[in-house]
Amino acid sequence: MKLNYHPETDSLYIDLSGRPSADSREISEGVVLDYDVDGKLVGIDIDNASNKVELQKLILSKLPGEVETAAA
Repeated sequence: MKLNYHPETDSLYIDLSGRPSADSREISEGVVLDYDVDGKLVGIDIDNASNKVELQKLILSKLPGEVETAAA
């Protein structure tokens, strides 16, 4: 899973699987869910993210895998 924030557009993309999106559905204003060809959720796109989610703090708790950080 990857979280990518794009400050130039104030959008946050949460890539859940790395699989390509085949279908998208807006579930509320500026929040779009992406699905693969099998209908599985692969990503979440949040426009105007700084007004919808807390971007200043990320807490990871009890994740079973490796946590990796990438410089901007």
